Amino acid sequence: MQNQTTHSEYSNIEPDLSLLKEVPISFSKKNLVLPLRVIDGKLFGLVSGINGIFALRDLAIQKAALPYPIEVDEKTLLEEINRLYGQIGSAEEVMQTISGEDLSAVATEFESPKDILELTSDAPIIRLLNALLQQAVKERASDIHIEPYENELDVRMRIDGVLRSVLKPPKLIQDALVSRVKIMAGLDIAEKRLPQDGRIRLLIGGRDIDVRVSVIPTVHGERVVLRLLDRRHGVIGLTELGMEPAEQSLFERLLNNQSGIILVTGPTGSGKTTTLYAALNRIHTTEKNIITVEDPVEYQLRGIGQIQVNPKIGLTFATGLRSILRQDPDVIMVGEIRDIETAEIAVQASLTGHLVLSTLHTNDASSAVTRLVDMGVEPFLLSSSLLCVIAQRLVRLICAECRYEYTPNENELSYFSAMQINVERLFRGRGCQRCQYTGYYGRTGIFELLYLDSNIRKLIKKDVSSQEIKEVAVRQGMKTLLETGIQKVAAGLTTLEEVLRVTEAKV
Repeated sequence: MQNQTTHSEYSNIEPDLSLLKEVPISFSKKNLVLPLRVIDGKLFGLVSGINGIFALRDLAIQKAALPYPIEVDEKTLLEEINRLYGQIGSAEEVMQTISGEDLSAVATEFESPKDILELTSDAPIIRLLNALLQQAVKERASDIHIEPYENELDVRMRIDGVLRSVLKPPKLIQDALVSRVKIMAGLDIAEKRLPQDGRIRLLIGGRDIDVRVSVIPTVHGERVVLRLLDRRHGVIGLTELGMEPAEQSLFERLLNNQSGIILVTGPTGSGKTTTLYAALNRIHTTEKNIITVEDPVEYQLRGIGQIQVNPKIGLTFATGLRSILRQDPDVIMVGEIRDIETAEIAVQASLTGHLVLSTLHTNDASSAVTRLVDMGVEPFLLSSSLLCVIAQRLVRLICAECRYEYTPNENELSYFSAMQINVERLFRGRGCQRCQYTGYYGRTGIFELLYLDSNIRKLIKKDVSSQEIKEVAVRQGMKTLLETGIQKVAAGLTTLEEVLRVTEAKV
C-alpha cells in the first residue's frame, strides 16, 4: 500500500470519466471510493474509511496498478461522486447502445425516490429516459420537450431560455417513452385522448429535482413537456436578480409599505415568479403573516402559508384570495391576475391595509395599467392602490470561458450613442464545450420599473393611453427594458443581439 496523499493534491488530478463508466455509482457510494485516474502505474482515488481503501485496492488490482488513496471526509466524497457521475453519459450514447434492443417494452413502475444514477435496470426505455433527465440536469435545462411528428420523434431541451434539439429517437419508441413518463408521474397510461398533468420527484446525482409533467394529444401522438425545478437552489436574493442599484433601492423601499399593489409583468419564462419570491424572502419576518395563492407552488418558503390553485374543485385565484383575507394577512402574493374578479379583490385588499404582490402578462410596465383598466378596474381605484409596476426579461450572459472582445460597427454603436454611452469595444462568446458552443452561459434580468408618483397617478385617473404614461415616466427618469439591457451590453455582461431578441426591438 502506498502512502496516502493530501486532499490538496486531488485538485491537481483531472478525473478520467471513462474510468467511472466501468465502476457503478452504487458501488462507489456503498464502498466510499471514487477512482480518479491511473498515472504512472498508480490508481489515484478518493476514499473515506477503511472500506474505501480496500475497495480502491481491489480496483487497482483490476487495472494492474498500485492503489494511491486520497483521504477525504464522507460528505466531500459523496458530493464528488454525485458531481462526477453526473458528467458521464448522455441520451445520445444510450440510444447508440440500445439501438438493437426491443424498444417497445415498457418497464415496471418507477421506485421513487431512488437516485436515478443508481438505477441499473436493463429496460432500454428506462435507461433512455433516465439519461435524458440526467443530461437535462447536467446542462441546466429548464424543460424537456418530447415531440411526435408523422415519421419521427424529436427531443428538445430549453437551456438558458432557448430550445435546442438533443435527440431524434426512432418513431417506434414513442408510445413506450410516453407511457414511461406517465408511469413515473402517476398518470393514466390508457388515456390518450385528453390532456393530463402530473408531477415527478427525483434524485439526480444527489440533487432533489421536482418535475412538472404535461401531456397533450396531437394528431401524431401524445406530446410531453417536462419542466425541471432544482429544489436545492431555493430562492435567490434581490441582489442576484440583476437590478441596477437605483432600481433595487426603490423596489426595497416600496416593499416596506404596509399597503398597496406591486405588479411584475412580462411573458411566460421571464422570471416574474422568481422576482416575487425574492421580494417575499426579503420582507419575511416572524412579525408578518404572509400568505400566497399560486399555480403551481414552485418553491416552498419556510414560515409562509402557500395555497395551490385547483380549478377542478373550484379553488381559483379569486376564491383563494377571498379565503386569505379571512386569515389576517399582512402581505398577500397572488400568482397571477387573470380576471376582473381577482383584480378587484386585490385592489380592495390593498385599500384595506394589505401589501399585495402579483404578476400580469404585458409587454412593458405602462401597459399593465391599461390592461387592468380594460379588465374593468376603475382608474381612480387603481391610481390609489398601485405602488409600482416592474416589467422584466431574462437575457443570456456571455460565457466567461470563451468571451472575447471586438470592435462594434456603426449600426451597433448607434444604440449606445442614443443613450449617450461611449463604447469602443463589445464582447461575444466564441462557443466552447462549457456553453455547448452557444457563446452564452447563465442568465440575468433586465428591468423597467414604473414608480407611481403624483404625476403618474393623475394620468391614470384621466384614463390616458399606456404610451402617454410611458413617455411621462421616461421623462421623469424611468429606464426602459431596452435601456437597461444596453447598459448590460456596455458592461460586457451580454450581447446586443441578445438584448434586441428579448426586448423585440427593431435592429
